[in-house]
Amino acid sequence: MSDRKSDPDRDDGERAFFGRRKGHKLRQHQAGLIEQLLPHLALDIDAEAPADARDIFDPAAEDVRLEIGFGGGEHLAAEAQNFPTTGFIGCEPYVNGMAKILAQIEAANIGNIRLFAGDAAELLAWLPKDSLSRIDLIHPDPWPKRRHWKRRFVQDRTIAAMARVLKPNGEFRFVCDIDDYCAWTLSHLARSQDFVWLAERADDFRQPWPGYTMTRYGRKAAREGRKAAYLRFRRV
Repeated sequence: MSDRKSDPDRDDGERAFFGRRKGHKLRQHQAGLIEQLLPHLALDIDAEAPADARDIFDPAAEDVRLEIGFGGGEHLAAEAQNFPTTGFIGCEPYVNGMAKILAQIEAANIGNIRLFAGDAAELLAWLPKDSLSRIDLIHPDPWPKRRHWKRRFVQDRTIAAMARVLKPNGEFRFVCDIDDYCAWTLSHLARSQDFVWLAERADDFRQPWPGYTMTRYGRKAAREGRKAAYLRFRRV
């Protein structure tokens, strides 16, 4: 879902198989990480969900956050290292993205990340109610063609799913450099009774929030003259 890795001819019924998709051929070490390290970190949503999402981690986390479509994993890895007592779940359907985050986990010996290589909607349905303090969606696939808008992650049903798993006062954070998708997200969240937009002034959405780690795609967008919006919504 992140960094514009889209397949316009994919049927909606294939969403659950995102994890099998890959772009460039994996290097030998990357393939080894997928085979050997990923099974130890991957969530099995066919198993019964834990009563408390903090118990997904060992030792148990103080808090749990989710990043949907983490792309190259720069933001996810940085957040996990900056908040070592928080547990992070990264959802990324593309094998190449998984290989990149696994390499960072191995290199920095990061122990507070768990991974899901599938459809984020299925993960949200599996997680316990009121289990997350924050959900991040950073530079998602914008699906710019009108006939593909139904494939955008932000939909009424996914907003309801996020509201279920977010704790009261938890946050949904959205970063995008496509004006149409930003407007789409604002309009969908505005009609939800579960979320409140936190912006009080223009710089609240024009500037990254404190401590934000810019992704490779974000830097590319800036070089090409596209300005991102940084939207924060609080779960009421």
